[in-house]
Amino acid sequence: MGIEKMTMPQLGESVTEGTIEKWLVQPGDTVNKYDPIAEVNTDKVNAEVPSSFTGVIKELIASEGDTLEVGEVICSIEVEGGGSAEEPSVQEEPSAAAEEKQPAPEKKKSEPKKSNARYSPAVMKMSQEHGIDLSLVEGSGKEGRITRKDLQKIIDSGEIPVAKKEPVQESAPSEVKSEAPAKPSAPAPKQNIQSAPGDIEIPVTGVRKAIASNMLKSKHEAPHAWTMMEVDVTNLVQYRDSIKGDFKQKEGFNITYFAFFVKAVAQALKEFPQMNSMWAGDKIIQKKDINISIAVATDDALFVPVIKHADEKTIKGIGREINELAGKVRAGKLKSEEMQGGTFTVNNTGSFGSVQSMGIINHPQAAILQVESIVKRPVVMNNGMIAVRDMVNLCLSLDHRVLDGLVCGRFLQRVKEILENTSENTSVY
Repeated sequence: MGIEKMTMPQLGESVTEGTIEKWLVQPGDTVNKYDPIAEVNTDKVNAEVPSSFTGVIKELIASEGDTLEVGEVICSIEVEGGGSAEEPSVQEEPSAAAEEKQPAPEKKKSEPKKSNARYSPAVMKMSQEHGIDLSLVEGSGKEGRITRKDLQKIIDSGEIPVAKKEPVQESAPSEVKSEAPAKPSAPAPKQNIQSAPGDIEIPVTGVRKAIASNMLKSKHEAPHAWTMMEVDVTNLVQYRDSIKGDFKQKEGFNITYFAFFVKAVAQALKEFPQMNSMWAGDKIIQKKDINISIAVATDDALFVPVIKHADEKTIKGIGREINELAGKVRAGKLKSEEMQGGTFTVNNTGSFGSVQSMGIINHPQAAILQVESIVKRPVVMNNGMIAVRDMVNLCLSLDHRVLDGLVCGRFLQRVKEILENTSENTSVY
């Protein structure tokens, strides 16, 4: 028999960590290779992690709620064959002597960490935001690496480790010293927020943490700008209302206004490919495929499934995908691959009555379009007459590193033109 270790898998492109939402096995359970052992969520998807081996679960190293980097050990399993059966006893022997050797790493820690240690961008940013001296943090990750989980525990405790030997480093960069004392005040609000009788404390789930992390990353990294355009969709509304009954009977699902909006955006993206771009540090990547992400909310989470090659689909085809993807989200059956590859996001904020909003860009995309409620309003027409028209606001948030007002204005004008020219002459097939 031998002991094997299972690690946090990479559950999608650009995914660097995952949170153990729920263990599906316990120590002593027998599992087959590919059996699901845990539910894990990331900033992109919820997924079940399959077992890499057939054997008996030995130890759950990660706890529910723990966030681990890709490659970190989550559990161990006893399998037949292999040469690592002796590992547990080998590890137990040094533990007695560990007390003697414990001070040694602490003395050495400050030197190598300052010169050789490698930290992920997320860890660096988190430490800077909260004034944490990483040389004083003991990492729990692979080979002693510091993870976001380690920093979050420190922040929650309110005990921020700050270098105490500042005078020794007076000739060193003064910026670090000046920032360190000022920033520990960041977690103070957490300490001041206390529950009162009758308050309800709601634990922050892994999904909510992932949403918060992704939104924070987008707001910190991308300089957001915002613009809005008013569109007269009276003809579109009349056309959709005239066909919705027959369409539902024939196709088996509702043809929504949102399908028309997504189609118009996909068409405009084909004409203005700059909008279908991403910031990549030393370059801007203009994506070839037009994959529209759509925001679908549940009671406690937000998911962003993707309509692939939306520019190649009809209004009917887009409408069917919107219906199917939304159904999968609400049934908890959305797959990882169905949330990958989005290049531009369209959010149907009008579905709950919003008339104006500013969306946070879906990182690493360069823009998000909020489609607001269609409302009837009196409008002055070209002939000077006043008429009641169906009007909608389109609100665009953009990453100003990638996009400028000129191209965004022209893009919105084109979307407006497409929508205002939708009528009975427009085919949904």
